[in-house]
Amino acid sequence: MKYAWIAGEPGHAVRTLCRVLQVSPSGFYAWRTRRPSARKLDNQRLANRIEQLHVETREAYGAERLWRALRLQGESCGRHRVRRLRSAQAIQSRRRRRYLRTCNSYQSVPAAPNRLTWPFASPGPDRVWVADITYVPTQQGWL
Repeated sequence: MKYAWIAGEPGHAVRTLCRVLQVSPSGFYAWRTRRPSARKLDNQRLANRIEQLHVETREAYGAERLWRALRLQGESCGRHRVRRLRSAQAIQSRRRRRYLRTCNSYQSVPAAPNRLTWPFASPGPDRVWVADITYVPTQQGWL
């Protein structure tokens, strides 16, 4: 991390930055020419495979199911490694929404007729009651 910061500061001398951050200049120059490790290359290959499998499964699999699918295909990796690589690449599964039926469209009893038409006229006080809800509880059941 320190070496990457030193590489990103072009306005200062490398030796000065190395002295301030307490790292050796030879270590910085060796870091610049060092090839990626076998583990890093394997992580990149596995991350590409995870992304490919994520698209193939229509973004429906989470880390656990992706790990199982990778194992079935012969990949040797752990659950936590798959989870870490998924989060590093910001891969998230799509979450399904629950389907809730809000009303019964196949009612066996027809709807009650509208007895109040515009303009509303009531024969007296407390004779006509109205409600703006779908169901009204009564002693005989729901209306």
